[in-house]
Amino acid sequence: MEITLKKVGNVSAEITVKMEKADYAANVKTALKKFCAKAQMPGFRPGHVPMSLANKMYGAHAKAEEVNKLLSDSLMNYIRDNKVNMLGEPLASEKQQPQDIEKQDDFEFVFDIALAPEFTASLSAEDKVKYYDIQVSDEQVEEQVKQVAMRGGHNENVDEYQDRDLLRGILAELDEAGGQPKEGGLQVETATLMPVYFKDDAQKALFAGAHVNDVITFSPAKAYDNNETELAALLKITKEEVSGHAGDFSFQVNEISRYVPAELNQELFDQVYGEGNVKSEEEFRGKIKEQLTQQHEADSDYKFLLDVRQYLTEKVGELEFPDELLKRIMKQNNKDKDEAFVEENYAKSIEELKWHLIKEQLVAANEIKVNDDDVKAMAITATRFQFAQYGMTNIPDEYLEQYAKEMLKKPEQVNGLVERCIENKLTAALKNVVTLEHESTTLADFQKFFEK
Repeated sequence: MEITLKKVGNVSAEITVKMEKADYAANVKTALKKFCAKAQMPGFRPGHVPMSLANKMYGAHAKAEEVNKLLSDSLMNYIRDNKVNMLGEPLASEKQQPQDIEKQDDFEFVFDIALAPEFTASLSAEDKVKYYDIQVSDEQVEEQVKQVAMRGGHNENVDEYQDRDLLRGILAELDEAGGQPKEGGLQVETATLMPVYFKDDAQKALFAGAHVNDVITFSPAKAYDNNETELAALLKITKEEVSGHAGDFSFQVNEISRYVPAELNQELFDQVYGEGNVKSEEEFRGKIKEQLTQQHEADSDYKFLLDVRQYLTEKVGELEFPDELLKRIMKQNNKDKDEAFVEENYAKSIEELKWHLIKEQLVAANEIKVNDDDVKAMAITATRFQFAQYGMTNIPDEYLEQYAKEMLKKPEQVNGLVERCIENKLTAALKNVVTLEHESTTLADFQKFFEK
């Protein structure tokens, strides 16, 4: 077999593969022998089908399979062994002549390949990149304290309704006069209301200061602005039936439930951070501030890597890409899309490809490597963050590992975790390479960077 590469431009090339019968004949013979050993045909004992008959029945298929397999393996091995810096996959060349698998013994295959442009992306202490230090304000700490207290809170029954309380009671449809239960009308024994979510302020006001055992007359249709879904759920009927019950209802208040935030005491401290780890409100607030600072550092690192990307993209300058060939590859990878899709998305894909090539050089230069332990640790970190979003910061390690293990069973999630590991390690390395121009900022000002 003969494989040759010929550059046809700065960033494109042709690979020609010439294959003779001797290259694949032995593999075809082996495939036919396996067929004979397994084939079951009338008139022949199992495993005793003649080779001549097997070749007649299966020969062309076996030949095509082995030629294609040899072609694919040889092509990729050549690219790997010769360190061809290829973009995407090889494409059958437009110069390719038809090959007749059945009649030909020798074959010639031609492929077009896109080559990565040659450039150098490097950073040193002479390169200056801003790094934003996000300050944690007292207001942020206070807001977080309130959220933690709310998540650790509980419901308790009260006698008088206040905004955001939940009411439970008996809902009964009234007659047109509005004073008596309607004969044959709807009645819901266990109805639940939260007037704060009423769309109509006048209906909402009817419940102000309500007490247990009060009976209040109101219009569900007005309260929920005739929303069929909400009314059907409240009245326990179908949406099609809602229009037939647009009048007033009475609501007998049997229970008023109020969600009460947890007190800032040892019980809450132990619940959030583990028993005995935090022993005072001052320590509690300090721990929250520490967590917010860590979160902000992750945000600052993210912004830093974005700025490095912009800085190096400009420093590297314009790169030459084989546009027409890459568009063909893009179309090949999106067979369900039309040409307009390629044209609309090509510029963005080139922007991402350029950063990918730059990042590859940075990763190599800084000897960034990711192993299984790194990926597992990242999965646990991601799991811990997910729990923390719900105020669950004291999750035992064995539970975190169990959830992380499930995450690692999904290839698409593993790929994302690997990428996060690479970016985290790369960010840490680059912060020690370039000169950081620290700038203090508030969270509100920092968030403005991402408003667009």
